Amino acid sequence: MSARKHFTERIIQHRWLIIVSVILITIVFGYGLTRIRINPDIMSSLPGDDEVARLYKEIGEEFGGNDIGLVVLETNDIFTLEALDHIRMVTDSIYYTPGIITVTSLTNIIDIKSSDWGIEIGKLVDEYELPATRQEMDELREYVMSKDMYKGLIVSEQEDAAAIIFTFENSDDKQAIARSIKEKIESLHLPETIYYGGLPMMMNDVSDLIVNDIIWLVPLVFVLIASILLISFRSLNGLLMPLLSAGIAIIWTMGIMAFAGFEVTIITNIIPVVLLAVGSAYSIHILNSVNNAQGENRKERLLNALKYITTSVILASATTIVGFISFVFGAYLLMIRNFGLFSAVGTGIALLLSVFFVPALLAVMQDKKTAPTKPKKTNKALLDRILTPLIEYVFKHPKFILTAWSVALVISVWGIFKIQTSVNIVDYFKKDNPARISENLLQEKFGGTMPVFVVFEGDIQEPDLLKTMSETAKFMKTDPNISVAQSVADLIEQMNDAMGEGLEVPDEKAKIEQLWFLLDGQEIMSQLVNDELTKGVILAKLASIDSRDMESFTKKMEQYIEAHQSDTFKMSLTGMPSVYVELEHSLVKSQYTSILIAIIMVIIIVGIMLKSLKRGFFTSLPVISTVIILLGFLGHTGITLDIATVLVASIALGIGIDYSIHIITGYTKFLNHSGQTEEAIRSVLKTSGKAVIINLSSVAAGFLVLLFSNLIPLQSFGLLVALSMVVSGIGALTMLPATLLLAYRNENNKLK
Repeated sequence: MSARKHFTERIIQHRWLIIVSVILITIVFGYGLTRIRINPDIMSSLPGDDEVARLYKEIGEEFGGNDIGLVVLETNDIFTLEALDHIRMVTDSIYYTPGIITVTSLTNIIDIKSSDWGIEIGKLVDEYELPATRQEMDELREYVMSKDMYKGLIVSEQEDAAAIIFTFENSDDKQAIARSIKEKIESLHLPETIYYGGLPMMMNDVSDLIVNDIIWLVPLVFVLIASILLISFRSLNGLLMPLLSAGIAIIWTMGIMAFAGFEVTIITNIIPVVLLAVGSAYSIHILNSVNNAQGENRKERLLNALKYITTSVILASATTIVGFISFVFGAYLLMIRNFGLFSAVGTGIALLLSVFFVPALLAVMQDKKTAPTKPKKTNKALLDRILTPLIEYVFKHPKFILTAWSVALVISVWGIFKIQTSVNIVDYFKKDNPARISENLLQEKFGGTMPVFVVFEGDIQEPDLLKTMSETAKFMKTDPNISVAQSVADLIEQMNDAMGEGLEVPDEKAKIEQLWFLLDGQEIMSQLVNDELTKGVILAKLASIDSRDMESFTKKMEQYIEAHQSDTFKMSLTGMPSVYVELEHSLVKSQYTSILIAIIMVIIIVGIMLKSLKRGFFTSLPVISTVIILLGFLGHTGITLDIATVLVASIALGIGIDYSIHIITGYTKFLNHSGQTEEAIRSVLKTSGKAVIINLSSVAAGFLVLLFSNLIPLQSFGLLVALSMVVSGIGALTMLPATLLLAYRNENNKLK
């Protein structure tokens, strides 16, 4: 008895032990699902060893948070008693929310002006005695709109909107804080139109969308794949086995994530969809093999089927795991690395279930059916309408098939050079989503919500440092996307001007210290300098979310900073534009690194398991072509490379090669039996070809469900993976057989 037959005998012998064990383990990991947490914050996924990310996180720790939120009240005229009162109410509601450090608005912002006694530092308005008369309101309007530190920051230039700006403390619960703020403000039932902005507020919306996707999309994928399986196999086994094994794989994988303390992110959110497609594929091939197996009785058929198909399934899962593992070594964001890790774990689980659990179930279901049976007939409609014409075309026109693929590859290579990237969170929302509408309004009226920090390290009270800080802020505002840039140098200049000595930083440090004394205790100071007065920042916001604008601004600022470094202080740039630029560069690098790793490993693994690197190369040709076509499709259609679509190429390699593996292993089996290349190709296309068509249909359909996602990157991801499955499946059924025909038709019908 061969080792493989002995292995399958043991599975059938211990079928009840396997089934009970799977049930118990599923219950344990099912309980773990109750502990899953959702974390949509991309910033928490930045690697700790990246300089830009490290500095950005340090700013948050030293200056009371780098995450800024905004609430905007829009009305016809913001300078009315009713509007001011509502601004005060919102300001107070946010201020008394746990987790909020600072709040700045029209009703509590600092004001510096001269008086009969020198300098008066106080609030712009008295929140307990708001302007009541038209004259008082007009005076306030005129004063506010004459000050650059107010206009465009807390009041729009059109005077029809007011912004309340607040900072979050460094906390793992920013989304809960954001949700609390939103609930408080909505409970006020204000007549103004309310808009919410800032990364934590958007992350709260993303979190809600992730939950919504999980609730609706995963069941929809189940229903769609179930329909395809029922039509294809026309049996209860054909419906239940793939879905059951995939569903259990999902429970185990997500349960392991929860017990290990990993959170569900915008990327790991799609693991259930991936595993549903991948996990069902292995069971589909095993069922197809059982249906086509020969034997005197059901047990013999099951043994023969598993003896043949086990190697193919193991090889297919190994290459899929390699595709996922490539993200662990080639990705920049931790959430992408985690996606690769747990998708690989889930694929391994799906393999174990298909090799052990599915055969055990089949054996139990056949215990009472001992009469000899014949193999089930294949689906004649599917065979006649698709496979038969396809087989004939492959044999008649192999050169034309390869020429057509070559033309498609040339066109695709041209498209690769047109690929664009997108990393901004705003692009994740549909155009009619309130979060995107809010962000557009904030860009238009308040310079956006994307924070920029220029950090100065040294003696912050030194005149040279403060003057450079002031000059740097002015240089920043020469960029059309920077309208406001604040620093402690601005406050010193205003105080000096109030003293009648001009809007400039004093030359003497002693005088600066005197002015500084008057600023002590002001809430705004904690946002601008640290307690030791050894580090200060310029706070600004970039209005544009365009990648080119962010890169242009970042490059310009880095050059300016390099040219103005001093022996007495150090300057550095960080903020969301810098993070996004770094993330964008890393996406491109991650894309090609993970692809290269996956291609090399796939060829090696397939070559080793098939005992021929030449076979490994032939098997990989369709899926490598698929990746090139996929990237070309990205460029030609304008679909951007983002944190979700960057995953597609390696996933296509890992999953798409399964089809070619089943064709090549089936071809080898039939070739060893008949010794004829053409007969072997016809036989494998008639048998494994059916499973490939069913598999690619179910996988593609499963991923196409993501088109109904509320997040644009996931929509693009679903479309691209579905496309890659179809292309790689067609490649396995056309390119691979055509290559084998041309390569071995006249070579003694043997693979070299």
